[in-house]
Amino acid sequence: MVDQAFGVETVELDLPAVAGAFAQRLHEAGMPVTPARSADVARALAIVRPQSRRRLYWTMRSVLVTDPAEVRIFDRAFREVFGDGRPDQAFEPDAQHVTAAEEEQRAPESSTSAADGAAQEQGMWGTSAPSDGDDDRPPVDIPLALASGEERLAERSFDSLDPYELAQLYDLMSRLRLATPQRRTRRVERARHGRRIDLRRTLRTSLRTAGEPMRLARRRRRSVPRRLVMLCDISGSMEPYARAYLQFLTCAAAAGPNTEAFVFATRLTRVTRALAARNPERAMQRAAATAPDWSSGTRIGDALKEFNDRHGRRGMARGAVVVILSDGWERGEPTLVGQEMERLAEILGSLYFLAPLCKPSGDDWRGELASAAVPRALSDGGIYVWPGCGEAYGLAYLEAQAAGLPVVAQATAGVPAVVEHGKTGLLTPDGDVAAHAAAIRELLTDDGKRQAYGQAARAFVLGERSLTRASQHLHGLLNEALA
Repeated sequence: MVDQAFGVETVELDLPAVAGAFAQRLHEAGMPVTPARSADVARALAIVRPQSRRRLYWTMRSVLVTDPAEVRIFDRAFREVFGDGRPDQAFEPDAQHVTAAEEEQRAPESSTSAADGAAQEQGMWGTSAPSDGDDDRPPVDIPLALASGEERLAERSFDSLDPYELAQLYDLMSRLRLATPQRRTRRVERARHGRRIDLRRTLRTSLRTAGEPMRLARRRRRSVPRRLVMLCDISGSMEPYARAYLQFLTCAAAAGPNTEAFVFATRLTRVTRALAARNPERAMQRAAATAPDWSSGTRIGDALKEFNDRHGRRGMARGAVVVILSDGWERGEPTLVGQEMERLAEILGSLYFLAPLCKPSGDDWRGELASAAVPRALSDGGIYVWPGCGEAYGLAYLEAQAAGLPVVAQATAGVPAVVEHGKTGLLTPDGDVAAHAAAIRELLTDDGKRQAYGQAARAFVLGERSLTRASQHLHGLLNEALA
């Protein structure tokens, strides 16, 4: 019997491609894997450089698996891609920690042992001559998928982007299709199912049928997109974000003729024409050169007053969607900002104020939620804070207490009817800001009281304010009235 000669060959693989392909396989198997986690796997493989299937298994599992229920899915996918055909194959963790340098030192000790180890650990990190049973194993196709940079950009702050990431951001922004809400004009257009009859067209078509109007022509009011007006702060405090916001203005200005762009610091400058160039880099340079007050102080009130006097009242902002990009750091008179915002609100359609510093680290601003998402959001909270100015009854307090949240509110109007002070929450005097802040601080610092109030709040709602209890009470009142 002649022994078959074999050798060992080191194969360098594209780690991002391997990690992305395996993550795609896990995603198709039903395991939630994000592109960012695929990038983490690629970095882990570059650091560990596993020389065995067992170490490859534990490296990937430590990064990708976040729940015990995902272990079975991960094991099945790993056996299909990197396994040796045994369905019951298990990988135990290493008995001791061995660094990559120690493995390289041990490798040349014995050529026979190295060859045997390579023969046993055939897979993605090494190849050897095929054995007798390798020909019977069906090939496994791995879909290639790289980690996308779009999700990573979504988690980055504008002030930390390098020039390459800014270019990626501009590419993403250029794909946006700005769709403002529709507004009805005074002009009309033909419509098969319009509400109004077009008498002129009906009479004109009746000439074809001897003056008999056989078909009524109809019309409706025409709907057009609302104008989009953007005002971007380019003061010194906004300088880290100005480049990214200016790219957004450039993409928005290129979306169509129904868009207006302004920049302001100590004065207001219209840059709509400057951003109309086909070359985006040249457009941003022209816009920067047009504004003489770049990286200077912030005069939001003066800029809004100039906009209202020169542009807003003349029709530019009438019924429009106005977006203000600023951090809100006003160096002028704050009352002027409030007055000009009230003037602007009288004529515009809707107003959005986007501030890069409005979300401190650790806070989760969820904004307006759908009705189905409210119970989940309440269950994630610790306490429910709502002053309740003029609340007639307070269904929102009942929803929060049903989710097990203690309430901090003011003892005004109908709030005491749904919140029991000292049992399901804390009620403070109407208008007493200091007492309200002290009540919030008390529940935040006292875990025992917060949990006790939350349990009592849920029991109160289920026992006294539930739909069953309300129907029983109504039934009793009706019986008394009919008796």
